[in-house]
This record gives sequence, C-alpha cells and structure tokens, in this order.
Amino acid sequence: MAARKANTKITKAVPNRPPFECIALVLQGGGALGAYQCGVYEALSEANLAPDWLAGISIGAINAALIAGNPPETRVARMREFWEGVTSGPAWPWMEDLQSLFLRGEVARTLFGEASAASSALGGAKGFFAPRMPPPWMQLAGSAGATSFYDTTPLRGTLERLVDFDRINSGALRLSVGAVDVESGNFAYFDSTTTKICVDHILASGALPPGFAPVEIDGRKYWDGGLVSNTPLQWVVDAGPRQNTLTFQVDLWSARGSVPQDLPHVYSRQKEILYSSRTREQTDRFKEYQRLCRNLADLLDALPPDLRKGPTAAYLSKHANRSVYNIVQLIYRARSYEGNASDYEFSRLAMQEHWKSGYEDAVRTLAHPEILIPPSGEEGVVTFDLANEPVG
Repeated sequence: MAARKANTKITKAVPNRPPFECIALVLQGGGALGAYQCGVYEALSEANLAPDWLAGISIGAINAALIAGNPPETRVARMREFWEGVTSGPAWPWMEDLQSLFLRGEVARTLFGEASAASSALGGAKGFFAPRMPPPWMQLAGSAGATSFYDTTPLRGTLERLVDFDRINSGALRLSVGAVDVESGNFAYFDSTTTKICVDHILASGALPPGFAPVEIDGRKYWDGGLVSNTPLQWVVDAGPRQNTLTFQVDLWSARGSVPQDLPHVYSRQKEILYSSRTREQTDRFKEYQRLCRNLADLLDALPPDLRKGPTAAYLSKHANRSVYNIVQLIYRARSYEGNASDYEFSRLAMQEHWKSGYEDAVRTLAHPEILIPPSGEEGVVTFDLANEPVG
C-alpha cells in the first residue's frame, strides 16, 4: 500500500477557530502504532485546528515533541522524516509496488508483519534503538546495559536533530509528557509551564522496561508513563487552568474488541486492554465530575452573601466552574492480520498503513461539524467517537 502523497490534501479547512479557549491534542503510547497519530495531526493541520496544548506518553510524547518543537509549516514534514527514518522499507523504490502486490492476502500480510517485527526485535530500529552488545546478562549489575535489552542512544540523536527544544520552552505551545518514578512508583508529568523540557524528559516518557533503561532526571530514575496510565487525558482536565477545551484524544489501543480465538490474538487483546487505560471509563467519570462542578457553581451563586464568605464556600469555590469540554476520540482499530507484535513492527509498509488510517479517520471525524460546537447540556462535557460513523 503506497503512502498518500504528502501534497494531496482532502481535509476541509475550518474557516474560523472554534469557540474554545484551548485546543488540546492528547496522544497515547503504542510504539510503532504511533504513525496513526501523525496521520491524525496532518488532517488537523490541514483543517487549521492547531493545538495549544500537547500531552503525550511514550511514542505519544515523541510525536508531541516533534509537533511542539517545530514551526507549524514544517511539523508534518518533521514527523514524516522521523517515521521514515526509523522504519525499514524496500531497498529500491520500484520494490514498494511489487511488495504491495504480493502482500494483498491476509495470510501473506500476517507473515510479513511477523517477520518485520522479528527483524526489529533482533536488529532494532534505525535512529531509534539498537540491541545491547554484549546482552544485559553479560553486563555489570546496576548499569543501563544490565537493565535493558536495547540502547536508545540513536533516539537521543534523532530527537536532538529534529526537535527544537528552545521552541518547546518558549511558551508558544504547552507540552506535557508523562513518566513513572521507578523507586516510588508514582506517576509524574513534566510540563513546559513549570519545567524546562529537554530530550531526557521525552526519553523518560518512552523508556518502557525491560526493553529500554530508565532515564535519570534530577537524580531520579524514570520509566515509561504507560506503566501507570497510557492516556494523558486526566492530566489535561486536572492540571488546569479550567477553560473551555476542545480535546482530540488519539488512542492507539481500543478498549473494545472481540474474544480472541487463538494465542496470538490473546496476547494482542491483552495489550489492548492493558494499554487502552479504560478510556471510556475515564471520560464517563469526568463527565460526572464536571456536572458536579457546574452544579456547585450554581449552588454557590444562590447562597446568601454572608455564607459565601465562609471557609466552606471558599473551599468549594476552588472546584466550582462552568467550563465546557468536547472530547473527540480517534482510536486505532487493529486490522485482523495484526498480531501481538504490531507495536514493534517497524516496517515502512505498516507505518504507511497506520499513518493513512489516522488521516482518513480524522477526515471522517472532521466532516461532522458538531464536534466544533461547545456543549450546552447540564454536564458540560460531550464525547465523540465518529471515525466509523457515516457523514450525514
């Protein structure tokens, strides 16, 4: 399947910015599946829906850094440069069409995917990670080499080349990346409003054990944030300030799926459940919480002036607000031929498929104008999952 030409645009541009104070882009972790997020961003960029706030975990943090660390006119090109750099394609251009011809059948595509994933597991991904030599069990205890199978020094160099960290820290956009403190087990967010973001913060967010070693920041060691929560939506709605927000939540694992019929699909379904972070449960809980906040604001307004000055009212006022939220979900649905290794199949073909899926899902979603209209109901929160819905 050849990639869509980079200069072919089919997304309709939004003539005016939607009436929200903030546009947030929330990017889940998922390894090689992360190219799906790039397709989504490409469509959003064409639609003039540039985010004000980017929040990412693992590969989502890498994609978020590529966006925040480049000017709008070069972001898609930088993302494409990254993904073409870390994936392996045919040796000659003409082989791409030949490859697509022979991989039309589901069995052939499954075998190709397994072989590509095995190649990544054994040989790494160029510009991303490389196998430890000597292997970890032959290295000194306590060293990075003894605690991980792969060296991510290539990724450090790639990010330093493609990402302008001075731009990230300029305040033009807000960037938040999640990681886990190895010793305490506590979740941590590195946010550009309070922290000077550097390459180590991005590497820490994607340091998934035992593949990658923890990354040290200010004397603490951090692993991949997906170990605790793979979706940074909660940070966006909790970290404040509370403001009317249009959130595009791009997930790489679907919480919903069919009952697997064999072991390969058992493993892949296990990953989906583990890393989907119960997306719908989180949004349903946030809906109820925001409804409570709005009702609390109404209640405080109805209090007599003397009661509004008391300590109880002062405490409650910290939680009362009438902000509204649209949460637009774009969720990658794995194809039937994808097995449990889809997140480390770093083939050019898989990358192109994922990118194309993200772009097309975003185009279908953006064709529904209601996603850009602030909610008016009592809850103040509306969620959308329209990628597979017909446009009417």
